[in-house]
Amino acid sequence: MKYVDEFRDGAIAQGIATAIAREVQPERRYAFMEFCGGHTHAISRYGIADLLPPQVRMIHGPGCPVCVLPVGRIDQVIRLALDEGVTVCSYGDTLRVPASEGLSMLRARAQGADIRMIYSAADALALAQKEPDRQVVFFAIGFETTTPPTALVIRQAAKLGLANFSVLCCHVLTPPAIAAILAAPEAGGAGSVPLDGFVGPAHVSTVIGSRPYAAFAAEYRKPVVIAGFEPLDVMQAIRMLVRQVNEGRAEVENEFTRAVTEEGNLKAQALMAEVFELRSEFEWRGLGVLPHSALKIRPRFAAFDAEARFGLGYRPVPDHKSCDCGAILRGVKTPRDCKLFGTVCTPETPMGSCMVSSEGACAAHYTYGRFRDVPVKVA
Repeated sequence: MKYVDEFRDGAIAQGIATAIAREVQPERRYAFMEFCGGHTHAISRYGIADLLPPQVRMIHGPGCPVCVLPVGRIDQVIRLALDEGVTVCSYGDTLRVPASEGLSMLRARAQGADIRMIYSAADALALAQKEPDRQVVFFAIGFETTTPPTALVIRQAAKLGLANFSVLCCHVLTPPAIAAILAAPEAGGAGSVPLDGFVGPAHVSTVIGSRPYAAFAAEYRKPVVIAGFEPLDVMQAIRMLVRQVNEGRAEVENEFTRAVTEEGNLKAQALMAEVFELRSEFEWRGLGVLPHSALKIRPRFAAFDAEARFGLGYRPVPDHKSCDCGAILRGVKTPRDCKLFGTVCTPETPMGSCMVSSEGACAAHYTYGRFRDVPVKVA
């Protein structure tokens, strides 16, 4: 198939759904986690869950970079903008995530902070070049997908000798998050989220390849099928997972062969290794503090590290008490389980990051009508 609409063919989707229903074992229950928020939105947008037999359950994972960013990191960048008077640049969804004291980056901007939405890391670098008297900080977030562009602008800034550009690095890594989910009590037989396999992320895998997932399949005996974001990609990946479970296999399979290879993008990996190194630990929303799960800027490029330049410390901050975003990111709860979902918490008035982000599970359920599944409470 060559064109996008071919990956959205309803008749083919029905055929795959029929095949899945035929292959599931009636006495078994299958629980698969789609790690990536892009898959979550595809499942909601195209009604994939409605095509699956009742034995197959899809569980939302933490694969949304805005969602897993803890409140303390948002507070950190807000204080940087308000107290140091620097210009902070970041991606759009990040600006709306609720932080402490009723603030968000957008609300801090209303109080006078110079916080700007950008579309790429290169936009932040260009601003620093255009206005050399202004200190520009790029608030860099995301998984391995958006890490290479950040590495590139840091290397470019070093070559240009820019003294007014730095990066607050909050890039996190996919494999440690998957390991944390598999090692959590909920993933075992005694918990509420027994997992039988993963739909592996698409864009991340174009960078890191399929090889890093082999350890999870071997150690935890859980199959992983890397899938593209189109509905037929997801449906075929689910069918491949069902087959592995039925056959007692736990392997890494690649449905997204048109974009993902075993070794990944070696140039991008080399660029990341040149500029970044592992942090000893990093806090994730919902998953807690995970060892070696995020990146920091290497000493060679320390002049462009905003944490070092401005002496930034980190203080963890608890989530809103009534917001279940953390549990939703772990797959312990669904958006419908949160008492704020669809009432107090909507895309217009988000209480947590899962409703803010364009890849968040709550935003997916609300945007594509899944909120209608919430029972109406009569006073």
